[in-house]
Amino acid sequence: MAPSPQPARWLPFVVLGIGLVAISFGAILARFAQAEGVGSLAVATWRLGFAALIITPVALLQSRHELARLTRRQIGMALAAGFFLALHFATWISSLEYTSVASSTALVTTNPLWIGLVSFLVFRETPTRMMIGGIALSFAGSLFIFWSDSRNAAAGADPLLGNLLALAGSWCFSAYLIIGRRLRAGLGLPAYVWLAYGAAALLLFAASGAGGVALFTLSDTAWLVLLATALGPQLLGHTTYNWSLRYVSATLVAVVTLGEPVVSALLAFILFGEGFAPLQFVGFSLLLAGIYLAARGERG
Repeated sequence: MAPSPQPARWLPFVVLGIGLVAISFGAILARFAQAEGVGSLAVATWRLGFAALIITPVALLQSRHELARLTRRQIGMALAAGFFLALHFATWISSLEYTSVASSTALVTTNPLWIGLVSFLVFRETPTRMMIGGIALSFAGSLFIFWSDSRNAAAGADPLLGNLLALAGSWCFSAYLIIGRRLRAGLGLPAYVWLAYGAAALLLFAASGAGGVALFTLSDTAWLVLLATALGPQLLGHTTYNWSLRYVSATLVAVVTLGEPVVSALLAFILFGEGFAPLQFVGFSLLLAGIYLAARGERG
């Protein structure tokens, strides 16, 4: 069979840009859903629930043989990945109730740092100097953000709680990525995405039911926003990143993802009037610089 034709050299960069904008709308759409009276857990549930439903036909058509041959270990890993993905969205989306979009998205994208630390502490991989410098810069940036938000009454209802929830979301996403890398090694992308999103959605539906969260008595506008959240940030955004990895380096994709808090902060300024306090801006800049160094310094 002849190899598939290569796209134009500029196309992966355009696709990455589209993915960046789509993902950056995640925090904005979550805020709109919360304004419509949708609880944070319900936002997370429907974001992953709609995404899992939409990807189901693709997974069953393209990966039904893979899914039929799943081992118990793979099923267990899929449940573990889904558990941490569910926790990631539950904590991060909840953080938007308490802190600014800029602080929340900056802190939740620190996962390269935590993966680097886990690689050192658990897998005994020696970090590069660039990785160590990135961790130090990001730690300093996080301290500036926490310090600024603790002194700024306009930062949110409870910015310290919101920032801690965003960090917890980053830790959970790091665990999801570490488990997902191992699971993804033996599965195609549609099967892996369907298993991870499906497991996370089922866990969130169970948690929402146990907590008495309203999932179905929502306004028409809320349903549209939730569907847009699944189609845009969840499916379009992440799919474009995964597609681009075939044509550009993983480092470039990692660096492009640093644009998420920048674009999200810009959108929040335009739509919600959220600006930067001086110390917050310093922390924001240090944090992004640190994540950039950590991404560049990651081995393999």
